[in-house]
Amino acid sequence: MKLVGIVGSNAEVSYNRMLLNYMSKEFKSLVEIEVLEIADIPLFNQSKDETMSAPIQKLNQKILAADGVIIATPEHNRTIPAALKSVLEWLSFNIHPLEDKPVMIVGASYYDQGSSRAQLDLRQILDAPGVNAMVLPGNEFLLGKVKEAFDDKGNLKDNQTKKFLASTLIKFIQFVTLVNKLDEADKPKAEPEDLHATGKIATTIEDVDMSAGDWVEQAAEKVGAVEGDTYVKLNRGILTVDQINYFLSSMPMELTYADSNNQFLYYNHVSEADEMFASRTPDQVGNPLANCHPEAALKGVEWVIQELRTGATDCVRVNVPTHGPDKFVVHNYQAIHDNDGNYAGINEYILDFKPIVDWYLKQTGQTLVGDVNAVSSASKKDEADAVSSASVKG
Repeated sequence: MKLVGIVGSNAEVSYNRMLLNYMSKEFKSLVEIEVLEIADIPLFNQSKDETMSAPIQKLNQKILAADGVIIATPEHNRTIPAALKSVLEWLSFNIHPLEDKPVMIVGASYYDQGSSRAQLDLRQILDAPGVNAMVLPGNEFLLGKVKEAFDDKGNLKDNQTKKFLASTLIKFIQFVTLVNKLDEADKPKAEPEDLHATGKIATTIEDVDMSAGDWVEQAAEKVGAVEGDTYVKLNRGILTVDQINYFLSSMPMELTYADSNNQFLYYNHVSEADEMFASRTPDQVGNPLANCHPEAALKGVEWVIQELRTGATDCVRVNVPTHGPDKFVVHNYQAIHDNDGNYAGINEYILDFKPIVDWYLKQTGQTLVGDVNAVSSASKKDEADAVSSASVKG
């Protein structure tokens, strides 16, 4: 199980950071906890939407990929720090990674009561429309007199405190398991994906090594594939093979086709691998999908395929801000179906749609502004939204 722990303070010295680091180290045999910082998250400003900035998207993707979240909050003036409140506004403005996500609250404070009032405040925020987190009920871990709580190695001194923290974390792990089981119960079931494509389907070309660098040439010879100026009748058109290639190569996006057997069959090769948003090389064509991705990515690949194969969704979209602020790059994974509606594979298309947006804005004289989000915890209106936790006034 993978959890992320969010440090609810942007201070350079933070006992809540120390608490999360202790939990990550002390309970590593129980669960993996990755500690995340919020110091580089910009102050929330609905007039300057920075949802797609690298710091916010990094936090967003980490939360989405985790099984659960632990938030460690200090108490400032009987509530959570402004920095943490700002982060939660970003995470409920145009993106909602905490929705239905199991969350555990912990906190450390200088005083006897720990961060009890801040934790109560945080629970209310996490329950707000647009956030909708699944917060572990009860089981509050309140670490008071925190200056005296840790030794010089960052370990908790008091054995009873250690035991209570361990028991609370174990309950949270059980809570995460239960929530995820309930979530899985609502999803269509699918067999584990054979990412090595060891089976076969009606269109599988047999007796050709899928991993061969010249798979295309071998497979074409095996089946007598047509090429050049040979005409192909399509459902509403007749094109030569050359025309089909020209047509696909002219698409202003990277196209990839993988069949229902999880074999990579095609991409519109118009750029070298190091110039592509998602690197592809000619010798990969024909390979099982497992050969086209690093081992660490296979779980995510399987999840995308099963979402499409089971019909849970027809398209999975992922924005990738790491290509730079001058690009709006989106990876789209679209389910392909045959004439009978059966799953036939994936059309992965990747494009930078910023040039289209720029052109449209120039043509129309419009500008990008934030629209009202009716389920957001951050209001985009000039007054408090009826379902919002943030008012523009004040």
